Amino acid sequence: MQSNHPMMKSMTVVVVGGGVVGFSTAVCIAEALPYCSVTLIADRFTPDTTSDVAAGILICSPFPDIPLEQQQRWFKETIDHLLAIAQSEQASEAGVLLSSGWQIHKELPVDKVPFWSAFVLGFRIMTDRELKRFPDHKFGQAFTTVKCECSNYLPWMEKRFRKAGGQVVKQKVNDLQELSSQGYDVIVNCSGLGAKSLVGDSQVYPVRGQVLKVQAPWLQHFIRDGEGQSYIYPGMHSVTVGGTRQVDDWRLEVDPEDSQDILERCSSLEPSLSRARVLGESVGLRPSRKNVRVEREMVLLGSRQKKWQNPREKDIPDKKLLMAEVE
Repeated sequence: MQSNHPMMKSMTVVVVGGGVVGFSTAVCIAEALPYCSVTLIADRFTPDTTSDVAAGILICSPFPDIPLEQQQRWFKETIDHLLAIAQSEQASEAGVLLSSGWQIHKELPVDKVPFWSAFVLGFRIMTDRELKRFPDHKFGQAFTTVKCECSNYLPWMEKRFRKAGGQVVKQKVNDLQELSSQGYDVIVNCSGLGAKSLVGDSQVYPVRGQVLKVQAPWLQHFIRDGEGQSYIYPGMHSVTVGGTRQVDDWRLEVDPEDSQDILERCSSLEPSLSRARVLGESVGLRPSRKNVRVEREMVLLGSRQKKWQNPREKDIPDKKLLMAEVE
């Protein structure tokens, strides 16, 4: 997209947030709209973001008040984009890889075939023989999805953003008025949990997640409990085992009791984990909401109107990782 319109040449955009959603959005805008000046502002960058804690597996749960067709479109566009990276020469540097495994359920799920099943690769119901490995579970699904190693992916996205002419600023944003005084025309809020205080979004709440990284190169397939409470995700550098889903828990400190519980639960699914060496423990606060917020607002900051307090789907030239579950 090219334009010689003088107003377009002077358009300035700021993206708030240095995690995977912030950089993905900033890259989309900078690459699709080269006539815009795009700046990304955040107070934390990799390896100190919530995205760095996440296993980065592409699995999702439905949002109750968003049309299912829209959620299917989001998921399809996301996985198609990531599959293209996983199958390109950039895959190793980007940290994007295919991940195959099982999602197992202790009780029969309401949706035996979830809405995203047509877009992952090779989705099928697990056989009785496969389920014998998990005697406490009655039902399972096997499929291949995509995994993003954020320790690779975030630096790669920043490199793409800078190549597209984007600027990166380390700064704490306390309110949007600060950005208005700096003359930005468009503000894109990708602050995650920070939106609770930044724009007064009272519906945002943390779900605390604690994970361990272990050395277990013999593991090649993921195992995920259908509730998302216990999971084992082999990656490029280590295996992520987790986890916790502690609602409204703001603790960022590692809880030794949680770590012990995680190892016991995951070892019951994969006994060989009891011999794996623990490389590290991390905690992240998932930004959670009843429904994802992807919308446009007009706000008056000082004497100027600003667009895109939160990006609406059709306003973003491309949508990446909107549906990725942070585990």
